[in-house]
Amino acid sequence: MTTAPGPELVVGVDSGGSGLRIALARAGDGTVLETVSSREPVRTGTGGIDAGHLAGQVVPAVDAMVGRAGGGRVVSVAVGAAGMATLGDRLRAELPGALERAWGVRRLALAADAVTAYAGALGQRPGVVVAGGTGLIAIGTDLSGWRRADGWGHLLGDCGSGAWIGRAGLEAAMRAYDGRRGGSAALLSRAEELFGPAAGLPGVLYPRTDRPAVLASFAPEVAGCAVAGDPVATEILERAAGHVAEAAAAVSPSGVGVEVALTGGLFAMGRALLGPLRQELAVLLPEAREVAAAGDPLAGAVTVAGALAEGTLRLPEDPLLLRVAR
Repeated sequence: MTTAPGPELVVGVDSGGSGLRIALARAGDGTVLETVSSREPVRTGTGGIDAGHLAGQVVPAVDAMVGRAGGGRVVSVAVGAAGMATLGDRLRAELPGALERAWGVRRLALAADAVTAYAGALGQRPGVVVAGGTGLIAIGTDLSGWRRADGWGHLLGDCGSGAWIGRAGLEAAMRAYDGRRGGSAALLSRAEELFGPAAGLPGVLYPRTDRPAVLASFAPEVAGCAVAGDPVATEILERAAGHVAEAAAAVSPSGVGVEVALTGGLFAMGRALLGPLRQELAVLLPEAREVAAAGDPLAGAVTVAGALAEGTLRLPEDPLLLRVAR
């Protein structure tokens, strides 16, 4: 579809490990007209994120949405992608040309998914956002530059994440199975109900290519045992809270009243995690103020695309975290 007359439209894209979400919105007021999703994640290879595969999903989906909206001109696009900082070279090199050929659009923002999570949660205000799910990353800005902490994956970091909590819970289960200190009979019982006999757990877990997700699937069980009064599970969540608060403190801009937002499925675990986390934040960031996240990463991509269309983008550009073409 080439550039056509009609209302100006913007596109937000959220590309992650579980699939792709695309939103079409009006420029100016940011009203979302339609959202579509695909369970097919964008491929990655030796060259990084596959720009052709992403464009091959986004372009026809947006063309169809524009048609259903009665026509219009796509004037800006923002893509938030998992792995952009380390795997985004091919995307940055190839996607601008692909979208210009499709729609004549030149205004394009390519962002790490942490940046679109930030924009969804806090918009274009300075502050700190911790995005927690299977993994965990903290990102902060004073609008002059970005600071990030963790997000290094389940082998090197993601401390306090769902995968981290799940792994710690399964370790405590295996300690109980062995009769070692630090074990939890409650967690052992839950692990065997979910995965089968404890001795077979390595065979269940190690061959999986989605090990972080499998580990994270046990995190709610840790929370449930903590709520039921298990001291080992409670201590695991207290340690997780400490890690999350440390990441937030590491990226926080200085100043009184810094806003901190928590976003992602990790924090749906509720009081068992949020209680100790808020205690830790009060110690490490006593002058910060927790605020509710306004929206998710797809909403953040729409926010960035809308600001780019209006020439009001205030979030700082960065070679790896937020690359903007105008």
